[in-house]
Amino acid sequence: MKINPPHILCINPWIHDFAAFDFWAKPLGLLSIAATLRKKGLKISYIDCLDRFHPEESKKIKLFWDGRGPFRKTEIELPEELASKELKIIGKKYSRYGIKPEWFKADLKQIKKPDIIFVTSLMTYWASGVKETIEIIKEVYPDVPIVLGGIYATLNFEHAKEYTLADLVIKGAGEHQLKKNIMQLTGFELSGSNISSDLDALPYPALDLQNKITYAPILTSRGCPFSCDYCASSYLEPKFRQRSPENVFQEIKHWHDNYHVKNFAFYDDALLINAKSYAFSLFEKIIDSKMDVWFHTPNALHINAITQQAADLMFQAGFKTIRLGLETTEFSEKRSHDIKVVEKDFFQAVEHLKTAGFTQEQMGAYLLCGLPGQNLDEVEISMQIVAKTGIMPVLAYYTPIPHTPMWDYAVKHSKFDLLEHPVFTNNTLFPCINSDIDLKQISRLKNIKI
Repeated sequence: MKINPPHILCINPWIHDFAAFDFWAKPLGLLSIAATLRKKGLKISYIDCLDRFHPEESKKIKLFWDGRGPFRKTEIELPEELASKELKIIGKKYSRYGIKPEWFKADLKQIKKPDIIFVTSLMTYWASGVKETIEIIKEVYPDVPIVLGGIYATLNFEHAKEYTLADLVIKGAGEHQLKKNIMQLTGFELSGSNISSDLDALPYPALDLQNKITYAPILTSRGCPFSCDYCASSYLEPKFRQRSPENVFQEIKHWHDNYHVKNFAFYDDALLINAKSYAFSLFEKIIDSKMDVWFHTPNALHINAITQQAADLMFQAGFKTIRLGLETTEFSEKRSHDIKVVEKDFFQAVEHLKTAGFTQEQMGAYLLCGLPGQNLDEVEISMQIVAKTGIMPVLAYYTPIPHTPMWDYAVKHSKFDLLEHPVFTNNTLFPCINSDIDLKQISRLKNIKI
């Protein structure tokens, strides 16, 4: 049995895509695992292939007021699966997003040789970025076991095992698998019992391992009580669990007080669920603390939970970016993909937000575009209706996701073989839009000035 605690290297891989931007995007799961293992006494190193603030970066780094900004971009060849297809992607170049490969190799060589390397994965269609990352790791450390987890690894488990060269691919949340994986690969036994399922018992994610913290992602819960046809949340996290409001508040205070973080992005799928007994308590703690902080909701808020009290508390607490999960303004009984919202709830929510003091620039409603069999005229009508309420319509382009209720329907109606490779699910390709007329209409919708 290994006596000394092993050295664990955690790596956030490159993105390969037609477009990518740091919209408050951090590998929260990987950083949570890093924090958990560090608390157990293991040595932890971290390399972020998407690091916008890498020490070798010489060009001026663009930093928006809310902490977001562009990744370094390098044009690369299309994956061979895409290169063989006649793609109509006007003005889109395929690129690697993140640090230069030579910087990555140098970073790998500078650290003490690890005993295990953990690599995460996000979007399923970024699989080739994961593969390239692991290939370079294997060049530098050919005999160090690599464990791959994350969203792509969970949703496309068999593909990840065959495609990425990882020595071990794991599904689902990683914390409860750590003890077994580390024992299996190093012979070292983590102290204590298996990692608790109590979210309050977990340490805060190790955001301090980054070169610079311009914002902090906050997750108040895991899972989602809804099961929308196009969403995989209930597969990735089958059980809905919430942290205590006090625990979340203390995390926000920790990053603000100790690292001067001002911007926070809620990663929740259900921030306002049970709002009176949960979110309101959190918001009131933030207001009473008088912290100078700003909050953003890129994953969208449930519209029917936005009462006047909720809107007022969010405004007072410092929310600056509000996104609503509308999906469509087709509120009739034939609506099938998302039935959380009724018409009066949407208009009331907008009025509540306006009354609270939110401006048009701060508010937006996501509208799904590119669904299989979708009438795109309805999307344009939805955009017009949303704009008339005084908030921004924000098009959310559909990505077919395995293990969702809509997946089989998407596979049947896609112009690509979605089972061949995850890259064909990339929403830039509009995989479920088959006619040139519809593609031209989507291009026009993108450019509508409302």
